Amino acid sequence: MTYQCQLTHREAQPTLAVRKRASVQQMPQVLGQAWGAIMEFAGRNGLAPAGPPFVAYHNMDMQDLDLEIGFPFPKSISGEGEVQAGELPGGQGAECLHVGPYDKIAAAYEALQKWLDENGHTPTGVAYEFYLNDPQTTRPEELHTQVVFPLK
Repeated sequence: MTYQCQLTHREAQPTLAVRKRASVQQMPQVLGQAWGAIMEFAGRNGLAPAGPPFVAYHNMDMQDLDLEIGFPFPKSISGEGEVQAGELPGGQGAECLHVGPYDKIAAAYEALQKWLDENGHTPTGVAYEFYLNDPQTTRPEELHTQVVFPLK
């Protein structure tokens, strides 16, 4: 797959998120539980997400991933328990769209890092994935995932 990498500018966005550590093998269960907890909290408080679910990867240790799992919301809200208020960072970033199964997304990361190196940009070290369609109703080869690296 050929990736179209580009610079973008995003406004900061309030979030509700759950911070977890997990191995890559545990991710489907961990993500489902975290998103479920956020949506249960949001529903009890009459809130609706303002965009697609995301995961922020604070490291890339596949056996001990530091994950921030969440949704953006239109305004800042206080969380409770494991569901905490946060923010998607504003500012300049680099991104590309991965179309296909999640287990093939490493190619998007490689393409984006190569593009950053070639264009003299430095990422902050946190990578974001935004899941633009539902894996329960979308065939794996048609899944759309936006990969974003905020820049220093």
